[in-house]
Amino acid sequence: MELSNSLNTKQMERADRRVGRSGAPDRPVLASGLLPQLLGYQLRLAHLAVFGDFSASVGSLGITPGRLGVLLLVEANEGVAQTPLAAAAGLDRSTMVPLLDQLEQSGWLERRRGPDRRTNGLWLTVAGRDFLARAKVRIRAHERRIAARLSAKERAELIRLLGLLRSG
Repeated sequence: MELSNSLNTKQMERADRRVGRSGAPDRPVLASGLLPQLLGYQLRLAHLAVFGDFSASVGSLGITPGRLGVLLLVEANEGVAQTPLAAAAGLDRSTMVPLLDQLEQSGWLERRRGPDRRTNGLWLTVAGRDFLARAKVRIRAHERRIAARLSAKERAELIRLLGLLRSG
């Protein structure tokens, strides 16, 4: 009996050490090994943080970062054809078609016959422009939050450095 009470006490003490002040179990601290020195790992963690904030800020509008990027590209390049848009968005053409179909079904985008009748140009609808105006307010707030720890110079340098990684 004394042995089982002693065992239960030791188990409870270990459990107490694993529980933080909030009453929730603390996450174990793991050695990171080589990971902190790996660009890919750091980029992935940064991506998760940025994407999480984006989802909280803009996601309630019912759009993903990729779809929003496509709408912003169309806004900046009215009448753009699907192929150059796919290249600018980093998507292949087979991915672009269903994405554009969804944006068209949402009422934010329309396809218009191009001058050579072989291509369609892409245009924002009035609803698409209104949607982007609302989204941009949230995007600006999101950008301010994720860059809050950076000076304007550091932010510009980070964008430049990330561009170097993409072009390599």
